[in-house]
Amino acid sequence: MKQLLEQLTSLHGPCGHEQPVSKWLRDTIKPLVDEVKVDALGNVIAVKKGARPGPAMVMTAHMDEVGFIVKKIEESGLIRFEKLGGNDDRLLLTQKVQLRTRTGLLTGVIGSISAHYSKFDDAGKVRNHRQLYIDIGAKNKAHAIELGVEIGTPVTWKPDMEFLGNETTGRFVGKGFDDRAGCAVLIQTLQELQDEQFAGTVTAVFTVQEEVGLRGAQVAARQVEADVAIALDTTAVSDTPEETMDASLALGAGTGIKVLDFSLISHPAVKEKLIHLANDKKIAYQLEVFPGIGTDGGAMSLANHGIPTGVLSIPSRYAHSPVEVIDMEDLVATKELLKAFVLDLSEESGFGFFD
Repeated sequence: MKQLLEQLTSLHGPCGHEQPVSKWLRDTIKPLVDEVKVDALGNVIAVKKGARPGPAMVMTAHMDEVGFIVKKIEESGLIRFEKLGGNDDRLLLTQKVQLRTRTGLLTGVIGSISAHYSKFDDAGKVRNHRQLYIDIGAKNKAHAIELGVEIGTPVTWKPDMEFLGNETTGRFVGKGFDDRAGCAVLIQTLQELQDEQFAGTVTAVFTVQEEVGLRGAQVAARQVEADVAIALDTTAVSDTPEETMDASLALGAGTGIKVLDFSLISHPAVKEKLIHLANDKKIAYQLEVFPGIGTDGGAMSLANHGIPTGVLSIPSRYAHSPVEVIDMEDLVATKELLKAFVLDLSEESGFGFFD
């Protein structure tokens, strides 16, 4: 999955501008499934048929990443921008970014005053993103336009995935793990199902625009009929020493089995099945109650007449930054539990509210 993660995080695809990711996903999973399509919004929807009758299952992950969009080009050639998704203004200063123009990719940096000027500034001030600017090295506005920048040019963090520490830690640092890590798990699961006999059908949905309100999932959910759904996403851990942290979720402690977030109360039968399988297969897990987050699971659960839905969460530090951190053991645990859930499905599988 390391190679999958490297390929996925290198792709440029902020909210509403996921075209390179959508195309790569479609082409990558086509040999692994029976049917694949891309809908009008860019969601990639793929169907894989099992060897015998059984329930219809949906598993989802979102392909978009937080980013920015060009709002104005100043006469100086510096670029004003708006946010795409939930970026924290405290993280923006002096970060490298990447702009996708019609002719190619450009490297930029979000500018800040020199340290030598800090004595003349308010050191505690956090400037709003609208006061900030991106520097692409342009000498003036005409030069920036010549380089391909225009109003609406999408921007992401500059990709740079590597081991945190070294390869012995098993931990990676980079941008876009939310939720390209979930996409990697979904692809790896589809690959491993090639050699397995499972029941029913599995529909893999890679959604767009999750970071701006689960928009892609709301559209995709109306296109599928399912008996059960599992959403995959990252979740913010609370194992660092800040005073707001409660140590309820930790990096390297296993996949998160969602109990509750602001978009979903996990269906009890789905949650209990995941817990049972994790215990039976000796897969590391932790239970997640975190109202500060939402996932595509919330949209899937409300589709059609309602779909019993659960969520598997990949623990992550420093979410929505260019230096998100995940642990390979958590990634593998998430994949193993998702695969176990698929293989456990049968004609007798029930996910009623009293099951």
